[in-house]
Amino acid sequence: MQMKRRDFITTSAGFMAFVAAPGVFSVDYQSDSPKRTKFRDYRKNKSLGKVQIVTPDDGFYLHTFYDVCPFSPSQKLLAVNKIPFQGKAVKYGDLCDVCIVDLENETIEKVYSTKGWGYQLGANLNWGKTDRYLYTNDIIGDDAVCVRIDLETKEIKAFAGPMYHIAPDESAVVGFPLDMINATQMGYGVPAFRKCDGTVGSPADQGLWRTDLKTNKKTLLVSIQDVYQKAKDKEFLNDGNGYLFHSKFNPQGTRILQVVRYLFPENSAKEGRNPMLYAFNSDGSDVHQAITRVQWSLRGNHPNWHPDGERIVMNLTPAWLGDNEMRFCIFHHTGKDFRILSKKFLGSGHPSLTPDSSYLLSDYYAKEYKKLGLTESPIRLIDLNTEKEESICSVFTDLDVESNTFRIDPHPAWSRDFKKVCFNGAPNGVRQVFVADLSNVLG
Repeated sequence: MQMKRRDFITTSAGFMAFVAAPGVFSVDYQSDSPKRTKFRDYRKNKSLGKVQIVTPDDGFYLHTFYDVCPFSPSQKLLAVNKIPFQGKAVKYGDLCDVCIVDLENETIEKVYSTKGWGYQLGANLNWGKTDRYLYTNDIIGDDAVCVRIDLETKEIKAFAGPMYHIAPDESAVVGFPLDMINATQMGYGVPAFRKCDGTVGSPADQGLWRTDLKTNKKTLLVSIQDVYQKAKDKEFLNDGNGYLFHSKFNPQGTRILQVVRYLFPENSAKEGRNPMLYAFNSDGSDVHQAITRVQWSLRGNHPNWHPDGERIVMNLTPAWLGDNEMRFCIFHHTGKDFRILSKKFLGSGHPSLTPDSSYLLSDYYAKEYKKLGLTESPIRLIDLNTEKEESICSVFTDLDVESNTFRIDPHPAWSRDFKKVCFNGAPNGVRQVFVADLSNVLG
């Protein structure tokens, strides 16, 4: 039986939800009081800038992702996830705590608990345009949807659609169904909570959903059929099933980049995820392919908007340019003006740039730094003007886990003024969140 909007329902975390406005649920939830937490200096006098562990040693913490700023708009607060365990599969019913770290007063406050989380993004915490609202996901009724936490009133509201990313002006969220993301990779959506058949072919009625945060109207912004039609090798994709993965607004809110993947369960000759990169206007118009399946297949990962909102930064192996190593690359969102940022450095991890393109920030996967003979991941800071690389510090991430899904990556993320960096690490094998202050380093 389908739940009607006037009915009371129970969220996945066991809290009562009731209608607050047409199509909007308000959730009855009591947050905790802020608790003191002593920030700990990390390798003082051995790091670049001042590095501190800002989460307590009472559990397992992570921030969201390298391209989702965990710092609030005022930069006084930090949004972090506290997960209940590490090293085993997430099941429906396991709770992740949404926490706020006060960077000035050194406190931490649990403001919500959700069952909508995974190891890589946690509960996918996105700030609104002020310090008042924080957005996450939860499983309410029979769907995984966006939830808004009012940090002033403690009111919780759940919306009609899923969130992978929020528009910079807080007007809308976009997302592919969060349980269907699991079809191509675990850890970035929510745990399985219902029967999910997946996609068949390139459907016109499934794809990227947009939920207006004022009207709560959920609409299909771009379908899988839309991106299929713009593929440069449609014939290859004909017998495949299309899925969407990363969806990201640019900082100006004018465009969205979209990772698309195709699986071929009936064709063993077409293995892997077959990723491609698209971009389109935030209203769903002007869909175009920026990186083809063939270009990405040579090895690459982690497309990310340049702060100018016009270009995209990404790890790619540009063999078509005669370079067979993975490099930090940059190109226009149309795929034009492609170039290697530096031929001196190998690409790795999760790259991002400062607005003036002077500094590149990244990290390493454990398998990458172990190949280099290292025991920890350096947090890479590369001056692209001088082609000099420094390590902010290095952090242990090589947890003894049975599945790659359970891994921890640093995911270094810039603060809004590009003077600080937030990242994950696991000193003594326990996940913690770090903040590096580079104010005296970057000027």
